[in-house]
Amino acid sequence: MTRKYFGTDGIRGLVGEFPITPEFAMKLGWAAGKVLAASGQPSVVIGKDTRLSGYLLESALQSGLSAAGVDVRLLGPMPTPAVAHLARAFHASAGIVISASHNPYYDNGIKFFSAMGKKLPDDIELQIEDWLDKPMTIDKPDALGKTLRQEDARGRYIEFCKASFPYHLNLKGLKIVVDCAHGATYQVGPAVFRELGAKVITVACEPNGMNINEDCGSTHPQTLQAAVLINKADIGIAFDGDGDRIVMVDHTGSVIDGDEIIVMIARARLQENPNLGGVVGTLMSNMGMEVALRDMGLDFVRAKVGDRYVMAELDKRGWTLGGEASGHIVCLDKTTTGDAIIAALQVLTAVVQSGQTLHELRQGMTKFPQQLINVKIAQKSDPMQNADVASGVAQAEKELGARGRILLRASGTEPLIRVMVEGENQQQISRICQTLADQVRSALG
Repeated sequence: MTRKYFGTDGIRGLVGEFPITPEFAMKLGWAAGKVLAASGQPSVVIGKDTRLSGYLLESALQSGLSAAGVDVRLLGPMPTPAVAHLARAFHASAGIVISASHNPYYDNGIKFFSAMGKKLPDDIELQIEDWLDKPMTIDKPDALGKTLRQEDARGRYIEFCKASFPYHLNLKGLKIVVDCAHGATYQVGPAVFRELGAKVITVACEPNGMNINEDCGSTHPQTLQAAVLINKADIGIAFDGDGDRIVMVDHTGSVIDGDEIIVMIARARLQENPNLGGVVGTLMSNMGMEVALRDMGLDFVRAKVGDRYVMAELDKRGWTLGGEASGHIVCLDKTTTGDAIIAALQVLTAVVQSGQTLHELRQGMTKFPQQLINVKIAQKSDPMQNADVASGVAQAEKELGARGRILLRASGTEPLIRVMVEGENQQQISRICQTLADQVRSALG
């Protein structure tokens, strides 16, 4: 279905440019309020990451929701999955997150969760878009929504995360470096691991409104690698700006991505439940992940890139585990959406129960070499519609044969074409990937 405003992960863009303006945010709050009002007395929880522009958008959304008669609970800086959980915990009509995830501080976005803590259904998003095209009105003075600040939101979410870790276990004896990307997890992330007994060393936990994701977090794991080695830590954990993505680092300083994390969780789950069923990955998931899971006797299905599509496949098949190489991991037996803190706790559970180091636990999956190049383009378009690009892809696929893959896809949030080549020979796939990236740049850049 064609959307005018909503993308694959809410509405996102450059702050100050449409649609990330206070005027649009207020209208969006009002439009969402009008849709939610159909369910009776609507209420909404609003959380945000640490971007300076979050204050501006929060106030505008709050005004629009109040004008539509919606009560609002302000959660303050909170991870995206925390908003999903608290929407359910407070029996709210919806949860709203103000964040641009792993993007720089000058971007921001607005995304919604349903009362069940999941992404809004397509039909609700389309209803909101219909209201956005209508003139804004204000309810009668005695029908306006009220707003309060939820002071205990942080503690509630910390306890929720801890509940996903076995009560009879603890993290005593583990030294963990936690990189919060100067983002939404900077308070709750370290607290969770400390309260479970770990010695925690924090990195990038001093947000100033403009340093979110800057040379830190899950998109820049070099900072975490260095901190793990300097502090001789057992494990490193890095989140992105809004706390729904994770990468890990073992005591040798080696990075562990989302694919490897999923395999580790799947192996631990399988020991507890032989009827786990299967795992959902994406078109970007490494072939080594697919091989490892099938060696365990687990089915593996690839969804389109994006947590929305991973969730759809999990719901369709009745499975509980899935995610992306980027570190967006869904454990539906623990929560309703991708949650980096909870994913980390599932790996730490396996570490404690097995008595193995993270380095030992990650063995058993051999990653195929994979090369990814992001190509900036003038405007979003399908690269395979270009004859030169399509011809180049066909020639490269013939060269790789059955032991390799090529994927060209447009980013859902940025004007980029992601060129990915996977195979058994690093030199070969690097050459092919660069050739294809140059062809895309020449045709669409």
